Amino acid sequence: MDLRRPTTRSSSGGVEPRYRQVGFVTTTAEPAAAAASSSSSPRGSDVYPGSLSPVMIPPPRIPDHLTALSPAPVSLLPSSPPPPSSSRLNAAESDLDDDDDVDVSWARPPPPALLESKEGLPDTQNEGAPAPAPAPVQQKQKLSKAERRAIQEAQRGAKASAKEAGLSRKSVATVSSSNAAMSKQLKTVKTPLKKDLPQLTPPVASEKKTSEHPPDRDRKKDVPPPRMQFDNVHRVEKTKKRSLVNQAEAQNRVELFRHLPQYVHGTQLPDLESKFFHLDLMHPSVYKVGLQFLSGVISGGNARCVAMLLAFREAIKDYSTPSAKTLNRDLTAKISSYVSFLIECKPLSISMGNAIRFLKNRIAKLLLTLSESEAKASLQSDIDRFINEKIIIADRVIVSHAITKVRDDDVFLTYASSSVVEMIFDHANELGKKFRVVVVDSRPNNEGQALLRRLVAKGISCTYTHINAISYIMHEVTRVFLGASSILSNGAVYSRVGTAAVAMVAHAFGVPVLVCCEAYKFHERVQLDSICSNELGDPDVISRVPEREDLCHLKNCTYNENLQLLNLKYDTMPSDYVSMIITEYGMVHL
Repeated sequence: MDLRRPTTRSSSGGVEPRYRQVGFVTTTAEPAAAAASSSSSPRGSDVYPGSLSPVMIPPPRIPDHLTALSPAPVSLLPSSPPPPSSSRLNAAESDLDDDDDVDVSWARPPPPALLESKEGLPDTQNEGAPAPAPAPVQQKQKLSKAERRAIQEAQRGAKASAKEAGLSRKSVATVSSSNAAMSKQLKTVKTPLKKDLPQLTPPVASEKKTSEHPPDRDRKKDVPPPRMQFDNVHRVEKTKKRSLVNQAEAQNRVELFRHLPQYVHGTQLPDLESKFFHLDLMHPSVYKVGLQFLSGVISGGNARCVAMLLAFREAIKDYSTPSAKTLNRDLTAKISSYVSFLIECKPLSISMGNAIRFLKNRIAKLLLTLSESEAKASLQSDIDRFINEKIIIADRVIVSHAITKVRDDDVFLTYASSSVVEMIFDHANELGKKFRVVVVDSRPNNEGQALLRRLVAKGISCTYTHINAISYIMHEVTRVFLGASSILSNGAVYSRVGTAAVAMVAHAFGVPVLVCCEAYKFHERVQLDSICSNELGDPDVISRVPEREDLCHLKNCTYNENLQLLNLKYDTMPSDYVSMIITEYGMVHL
């Protein structure tokens, strides 16, 4: 075949495709084959107008013995396209009958299963008759809004009646299941629901929730209760009725801090001392620690936490479980009453709250198979282990980390008095380091004076100044070591009032600030200021100067309505002013 011949046009106007010959082609037989094909076979446009030539691969032929069984050839060969019309199909079949060279061996008979299914059909079905239409599916209607609301109200009423009657969970499930049965009867009488709508089974869902989430209930026990707002008069009156300490609220309080407790100091201690032998429910060791907190004999985060845990240890040692009660619940209630008494004496620190949470968790996890003596011994060992690991050993590890930041001829600055910072200076002095310490102090507590005496007694060179002169001495300092009452989850440092001012001045001078804090003082709370959570001290302390009666110019002005005294105990230092936090787990750069 000459591939360069011009394309021929069909009667429909389209370009007729070229024929592809299969087999061995000789040059001599080409004109005869072309003439035979042009004379015998019709043109493609006559059989299939506007389509390909029938010389190409034809659609499958159905054998003659299957024509009577198959009313529609389309059902036997679903993959082959249906012919445009029956006349064209007959013309094509006649053309294919004339063509002897076409191989139709690929036209296979249908499977016997299909033949059997065809034989079972009735003979009355004609070949051209259409298939019967499927029966329409009856569409189910929805419940109206009023009907659904009636079912929900019936279920709610059943739940409320079950709660009032004090029924158990099983009885609630039976009542709700009866309501579900009633709702099903209503549905069957009126209109059926759709199958895809979920069934209302509230008791099963409630049982599933309680069974799937038991840790959430236990987790709520570990979360400390929210701090009471003392500007709520109703709650304050209820608290006064249960309190053991008779406290009178201060009259002239700052309006911004009215949500914090502030009492008239000087009246609680004599009242508690008079009740020492009349409080049967309070253990003597806990009572003694409460008096020491109130008088200020014990101060500092670690010292107060250790004293509280040791008092609880003595109370657990002398504890005996009452009849018809379990040790876990009764002892937890006892510890809660002790904690309430200590809070009345002095608000707890964040580290003390973490220690109380640890102790209650250990009490809750005691095995019921343990005897009372074994349980008490286990709790006492847990308290000793907490004090040893979380405080004593933790301070030693912090000192070993911080000593790497001490070099000869350094000038260190510290504020007030921190036990772990003092241990760092003592250890550096024992190693023979040459350094100087600047102790910054502030009124009214003047905690830095006691630290200054101890450092000077050990032969350490020191400088003492107040916080108002810190900017004049900061240019000599190489590092600042500070203690902390707590470190919050946003990196803020919660410490004694004045710490934030020292860190801000050091940051302005480019001096690194290193905060030493034990890991048990970390808390998940987020605090951005010193207003929402703080502690108010005695306002009369800042109005007088100790041992200088001639300088007490505000002595008679304390109860003046135009004068409001504010004595804050803590402040919050942003993490931007902290260079490094040193804990027993390592040093964290900020």
